[in-house]
Amino acid sequence: MTRLAWLPFEDLGFARVDHHRALRGGPEVVYGRGKTPAETAAIVASLLAQDASPVLVTKATDDHAEAVREVAPGARWHPRSGMLVARAVEPDGSPLGLVGVVCAGTSDLPVAEEAWVTAEAFGCRVDILTDVGVAGAHRLFADAERLQAADVLVVVAGMEGALPSLVAGMVAAPVLAVPTSVGYGAAFDGLAALLGMLNSCAAGVGVVNIDNGFGAGALAARILRAGGPGPGPKVDRGSG
Repeated sequence: MTRLAWLPFEDLGFARVDHHRALRGGPEVVYGRGKTPAETAAIVASLLAQDASPVLVTKATDDHAEAVREVAPGARWHPRSGMLVARAVEPDGSPLGLVGVVCAGTSDLPVAEEAWVTAEAFGCRVDILTDVGVAGAHRLFADAERLQAADVLVVVAGMEGALPSLVAGMVAAPVLAVPTSVGYGAAFDGLAALLGMLNSCAAGVGVVNIDNGFGAGALAARILRAGGPGPGPKVDRGSG
């Protein structure tokens, strides 16, 4: 009865934890920036108590990680991306599919890592291809088979943001483009990359917000859960 009473949300005083969200594709994810370590840990504890999975904290700091590990000792901490995985989806022997995460440059790795850690936490297999930006496109072409094997691709780039268009022209799978705030003055903290990706001339490209690796990883998992629109065979859902 207590769990049923808390199903819609749980009021912690400083936050109302939305337990109902777990019925719509996954539990609430904790955005760490702006929250104190104690507040973050309390929200994580609330989610864990309701058997939520996965339980993630994004844009976290070392202090957040220390506090969360008090309530979730097994939490995995990824300091480069600021990702905390307090609980991942339990593997059931049938991963959702393969998410290819393609990263333009080493400076884009924090956002790319956020994407692949998220996709893995949601139960996807992940293949990571790094430092293949358009300044040396031959590096990308050398791994064309890996790109074409993915069911969904997350392509992370800053500067002018041209990489997703190039990748989308090489594959049949959907491409989720992630602009990063990497670049010089005229990059406007990722705005130039965002606009470039929105103006892609390649078909099958969707764009998330600047530095939103989590959003791309979570969307990739949802696409695969919905039936896998990648190059492989589709799921036959029958007529029932």
